[in-house]
Amino acid sequence: MPTLINRWAATAIFAVAVGIAVSGVRVPAKAGFAVPTASDAAAQQRVAAALPARFEWRDLPQPTPSAHAATVAELLPTDNASTEPVQLLAAWFGGSREGAADVSLYQSTWVAGQNAWAPAHEMLSRPQAERQLGRNVRKLGNPLLVAEPGRLQLYFVSVSYGGWAGSTLNRSLSVDGGKAWSPAQRIVTSPFFNLSTLVRNPGVWYADGSLGLPVYHEFISKHGEWLRLDADGRVLEKSRMAMPRPTLQPAVVPLNGEHAVAALRDAGPGPNQIQWSETRDAGRSWVQQSARQVPNPNAAAAMIGLRDGSLLMACNPISGNRNQLSLLRSTNQGETWSLVRVVEESPNDRDEFSYPALLQDRAGTIHLLYTWKRQGIRHARFSQAWLNQPGMPTVAAVPR
Repeated sequence: MPTLINRWAATAIFAVAVGIAVSGVRVPAKAGFAVPTASDAAAQQRVAAALPARFEWRDLPQPTPSAHAATVAELLPTDNASTEPVQLLAAWFGGSREGAADVSLYQSTWVAGQNAWAPAHEMLSRPQAERQLGRNVRKLGNPLLVAEPGRLQLYFVSVSYGGWAGSTLNRSLSVDGGKAWSPAQRIVTSPFFNLSTLVRNPGVWYADGSLGLPVYHEFISKHGEWLRLDADGRVLEKSRMAMPRPTLQPAVVPLNGEHAVAALRDAGPGPNQIQWSETRDAGRSWVQQSARQVPNPNAAAAMIGLRDGSLLMACNPISGNRNQLSLLRSTNQGETWSLVRVVEESPNDRDEFSYPALLQDRAGTIHLLYTWKRQGIRHARFSQAWLNQPGMPTVAAVPR
């Protein structure tokens, strides 16, 4: 009975919060997800398929003893016909350890054709965040970069009191490729002290230019949420990814203008598996589906749609620990998954290869960034042809 009451209370609080949070906001006309036309998708696939089989990796600079939770975005030119090389921006949080007072957000850039990432520099410190937000900031975490032509958005979480369940979501902008960032501003997602909205995985653009952002909630209950934001970062719509188990950190991929799927981290007790949800009305409502047959040791997973129409997931598909990072693939919209590559593993279950971020750039190359033993961030890049090569997937691709 107490469990039932707690669930009822959490649902009631969420419903009231949504009503208040979006009241007074004019929701624009219904819009679907922005997906490429059939001809554009075919052209993108031809470009990606033409790349030779290739896998390379390199470590990002390590300005601090500990680093975690990388995000990556491609700097998008304003000219679609641009011949400039692909350029990536990565961000992560680093310091003496997760949650420490000395943790800052850091960034580094990479340009195709160059071997190394540029020296890392601090993009936001805790004292800077306090001044910009006008409130106490106890810790920083989980940056997320969102790119659009000519502009970058940075989302991150800050905690004033307590643990991560007390997080607030914040936003900053850059119009010069990340060289300078506007003062951070809070995003109001809940009237109840605006607490417990966290971000991890990339957003999805709508056809009208609004942004769908997968976020999650940890206070009282743990569950995924979906925010639709306008160009100024105001919440237009909010929906909940209701699941029977505690879940976190949804990764969302649109399959067409209305249909999208979400893979969620399983934060519940007992044997954990990747949890699954989907929407068929462009994010207005989400329906629980059966868990995927992929072990998930309460760890973050990343998922993207590849140019060939398949889904690619990076995760820790083992029980209990994060000492194996693998790539899984689905050719049936996420119904079933096959292991295609073990990127890195260790017999020591205290080693950690976790919190992956995935991106396929406009030239077709796939990029994977992940936490390496909590000491730094590692970048692997590869092609679809490399994924398609036959062979034993359990042979680690990264030398140790």
